[in-house]
Amino acid sequence: MSALHVDIEYCDKCGYSEKFHDLAKYIEKKHPSVEVNGREGRRGSFEVSVNGEIVHSKLSTLAYPDYDDLQKIISEAQDGKPARTCKQQPITSCVIS
Repeated sequence: MSALHVDIEYCDKCGYSEKFHDLAKYIEKKHPSVEVNGREGRRGSFEVSVNGEIVHSKLSTLAYPDYDDLQKIISEAQDGKPARTCKQQPITSCVIS
């Protein structure tokens, strides 16, 4: 079986570099054999792909991926299951007045 790849596109201008590094450490701790790659991308982006399949898009959801659910998706992919969309972290910093 070939190595599993997780690719993360993030907006450095938005300060998402730290979020990328946190997520990469989380993934590497849970799945040491998984290759995690990050790259600066489009403004506002935090897009996560597992073996080329997008499982989370901040550009579409305006939220970050749920780390625990992403870990499950990676485990499922390692078992040969197709990638599915990741749950989102709750958005708590938005206030409508």
